[in-house]
Amino acid sequence: MPSVSLTLIGKPGCHLCDDARDAIRGVLDDLAADSSVPSVDVNVTELSILDNPALLDEFAEEIPVVMIDGRVHTIWRVEPARLRTALLEASA
Repeated sequence: MPSVSLTLIGKPGCHLCDDARDAIRGVLDDLAADSSVPSVDVNVTELSILDNPALLDEFAEEIPVVMIDGRVHTIWRVEPARLRTALLEASA
């Protein structure tokens, strides 16, 4: 089973980051429960712009940022259906 890397870039106290985290968790739970799709191994990493000056410079006005396999998937809002599709495509 191929592994997919998902990175959430945000910061503490960011309500949009909390929303993104919840959306990601929901999509991963749905994928795990859906026997009609192949298993997807997603490695989730969360990074704070407050801990990394380079991330702060690049994404300060765009958090949360969701990256899939090192590429920006979305900024600000996570659309669950779009994220699900992207994770399935990345794992194929």
